[in-house]
Amino acid sequence: MEKEKFLHGFQEQFDDTDPSLINFDTEYKNLDEWSSMMALIVIAFVDDSYGVSLSANDFKTTTTVADLYAIVSK
Repeated sequence: MEKEKFLHGFQEQFDDTDPSLINFDTEYKNLDEWSSMMALIVIAFVDDSYGVSLSANDFKTTTTVADLYAIVSK
C-alpha cells in the first residue's frame, strides 16, 4: 500500500478541513471536523479501499494518521 495514497484518501473524507492541515503527524481526533460520524466515514473508507475493518478499539489506541496507517498496512 502506498502511504501517500492512504493519506490522500484520508484527507478526502473531510469536507470542511483544508487537506494541507492533515498529514501523517496529524492528531486526527483534534481536527475540528472529527466526530463519531467522521469515525464511521473513515471506517467505511478503509473498508472499501483496503478491505480492513477498523474497530472502536483501533480509534481508542491511535492518535495520529500514521497510527491508523500502521493498522491498515499490516
